[in-house]
Amino acid sequence: MNIIRLENVSYDYDAGLPFAAHALKDINLDIEEGSIVGLIGSTGSGKSTLLQQMNGLLRPTAGKVYFRGEDIAGRRSGAGNICAQVGMVFQYPENQLFGEDIVSDVMFGPLNIGCSKKEAWERAAAALKMLGIGEEDFRKSPFELSGGQRRRAAIAGIIAMDPQVLLLDEPMAGLDAQGQKELLDTIMSIRRKRKMTVIWSSHSMDDMACYVQRLLVMHEGRIVRDGTPAQVFEDADYLESIGLGIPQAEAIVRALKAAGADVETDALTIGQAADRIEEACRRARTQKEGA
Repeated sequence: MNIIRLENVSYDYDAGLPFAAHALKDINLDIEEGSIVGLIGSTGSGKSTLLQQMNGLLRPTAGKVYFRGEDIAGRRSGAGNICAQVGMVFQYPENQLFGEDIVSDVMFGPLNIGCSKKEAWERAAAALKMLGIGEEDFRKSPFELSGGQRRRAAIAGIIAMDPQVLLLDEPMAGLDAQGQKELLDTIMSIRRKRKMTVIWSSHSMDDMACYVQRLLVMHEGRIVRDGTPAQVFEDADYLESIGLGIPQAEAIVRALKAAGADVETDALTIGQAADRIEEACRRARTQKEGA
């Protein structure tokens, strides 16, 4: 069952003006409920603009956007409820913290959609704890927390509204490798518990290979590839031609193949690469023993 649908969606910045910029061009897309969808593309390809169409932050210049069959671009009222049901986490979300303390900040969203103070507190507390922030930190100012904790608190503000869809626009930017993995694992754990749909843009091909079920490639405002990570990354030459790469693991086995090794190149993770290399070594030993 599809939860989001885009029909012939185009979007122009400064539409109607001589210097209008065409950000999206005739996008047709169905997002299945409960799926994890990755979005890759070079800077300026339209990833962020596409995400903002999905929760009504931007309205299409042409075409329609549907959430559970309802045309959200044409809504006259209740737009805020869509933003609660389709929550968006921006790059550096910690920059959006403005409350005097963390729990007040996280309560803002639930209060804004009509929750009582008691329910808003319960939602905020649950979301913060899910993101690894204990009650002893609830009354701290955002500036008393580490950068990683502030980011987790900001994401908790979206989770507290209990969205059905979570849009992530480069949410790991600026974190070290360990911090990225820990936060991604936490988000995916929450996604499983709450059965959310996740649509996530990233420049990390390794993360896309490890976490998503479906991968979309954007180039010059269009979706140019749509498939599983294995299907998309198989066309490495095309990805390189539009300024993108492939997962490190696949690059390693491809380099070995180019050097003459009899190794399969369908590895997306380091574990898979190790398996392919081990298989190649086993074949080489068998051939040598049989010679």
